Amino acid sequence: MNVSDPIFSRIGQSLNHIVVGQTVLVEQLLVALLCGGHIILEGVPGTGKTLLVRVLAQLIEADFRRIQLTPDILPSDILGTNIFDLNTRSFTLKKGPIFTQILLADEINRTPPKTQAALLEAMEEEQVTLDGESLPLSELFWVAATQNSLEFEGTYPLPEAQIDRFLFKLVVDYPDPAHEKQMLQNVQGGFESKRLDLMKLQPLATVAQILQARQAARSVDIQENVLDYLLALIQRTRKHPDIQLGASPRSAVAWLKASKAYAWLSGRKFVTPDDVKAIAPPLLRHRLILRPEAQLDGLVMDSVVESILTQVPVPR
Repeated sequence: MNVSDPIFSRIGQSLNHIVVGQTVLVEQLLVALLCGGHIILEGVPGTGKTLLVRVLAQLIEADFRRIQLTPDILPSDILGTNIFDLNTRSFTLKKGPIFTQILLADEINRTPPKTQAALLEAMEEEQVTLDGESLPLSELFWVAATQNSLEFEGTYPLPEAQIDRFLFKLVVDYPDPAHEKQMLQNVQGGFESKRLDLMKLQPLATVAQILQARQAARSVDIQENVLDYLLALIQRTRKHPDIQLGASPRSAVAWLKASKAYAWLSGRKFVTPDDVKAIAPPLLRHRLILRPEAQLDGLVMDSVVESILTQVPVPR
């Protein structure tokens, strides 16, 4: 994708300059930010997942909080709680880290289901309820959750009903040798990921501009034949012989929003079938469940998604 919007183009270039070798990942990240869809970043340690989100928050001047999720984290550690003040004889609300604009939930699969549910409920409702009082979250509120793709001992995998609330699952893979060499050269030149303040990153956008862009992306048109194509793909996931659980109606809504965001970033005011196809892997790979026999045969989800895309006729 060639990002035509100047603001998002500059953000993408800056991200690619700092987190090298992840061009496609950065594009998908920008699509998710534009349509306000939360994401899961999955990859082995040391591939730049945390760095990517930290840099993005600085580039758009957004409030940023990070939670390192562990088995002993409680819902109140994320949402906040009311504390009784002995001096005033009244309760005072101590807000948790969820009251921010960009939230990084590190290793979301290492915290118990009760804490996961509290976080994901806030993501869905865009508000937090404490002692019967509903407190709205930031209008930008956007969650990036990370998880390790290798270590599963002592983890709590997200159930299907909760993982469906994430727009994309983005796989953070190793960079190729050329980009990894560039990374080492950057470090040799003085770059240090732990000290982003030394880089003096200049904000390239404001939160207000991101929200305006979201509004503009919602106005992108989709013709009926392209909408029927999207629905046919959704239906195909529910009838595919290798899939036990197909895409939900929430998936269809998310696919529509993400397709419009992808089209807007590409400089168009209408959605094409190629826009729909481009975001299929990150949108579907965490929502579909393979049949046990398909898993035993060694099938991987992305290959099944590609087969679905080839089986449904593309409208002219």
